[in-house]
Amino acid sequence: MKLSRLSGRKVNDYLRRKGEVFRGKTMTIRYLQKAPHHPNVDPEQPALYVGTQASAKLHKSAVKRNRMRRRCKEALRTTVADMQLKSPVQMILAPKSASLDCDFQEIIGDIEKFMRML
Repeated sequence: MKLSRLSGRKVNDYLRRKGEVFRGKTMTIRYLQKAPHHPNVDPEQPALYVGTQASAKLHKSAVKRNRMRRRCKEALRTTVADMQLKSPVQMILAPKSASLDCDFQEIIGDIEKFMRML
C-alpha cells in the first residue's frame, strides 16, 4: 500500500482537534478513520494519508528532528507495504525523543501495535 501525503493547515488542524490518539513508546499518532475533505480524494477508496509533526521542543537540532520523522515514516511504510485497509485512514505521526536512539525494531513494534488496534 502506498502512503499518501496529508497536507494543508485546515486538514491538520481538524485532525488534531477531532482525531483519536495512540501513544506508543517511540511516537504519538493522531488518527481518524475517514478520508480528508479534499476535492481530489475519493472517500470510498481505502488509503493511508500520513503527515508528520516534530516541534523544536523535541530537539534543538533540525537534522535530528528530521531523522526522527524519517525513521517513523519509514517504519510505517515497511509495515503497511503488504497490508490491505478496509477504509481510509488519516494520521499525524509525532515522534518522541526515544525514536532517535532506539532500535528500529522498537519503532516497527509501535506501528504494528497501532495497526492491530485499527
